[in-house]
Amino acid sequence: KRGGSIFPVGIRKISGSFERGDLIKVFDLDSRKIATGFSNYSSEECGRIIGKSSSDIEGILGFSREPEVIHR
Repeated sequence: KRGGSIFPVGIRKISGSFERGDLIKVFDLDSRKIATGFSNYSSEECGRIIGKSSSDIEGILGFSREPEVIHR
């Protein structure tokens, strides 16, 4: 509701398959939908960076598009 970005460090689990630019839903730990937005990374890329600091993205993936997975 406040329009915050979603960073890899705050992600705990990836479910389903999606590509960069796809509209994805974000759920809290109680399975309540808390956000919807366009992903800056694919599900495969997100799976590699979840729980990590944005500053680690380039070292893990070999590139960095944006520091957040979903920009507000």
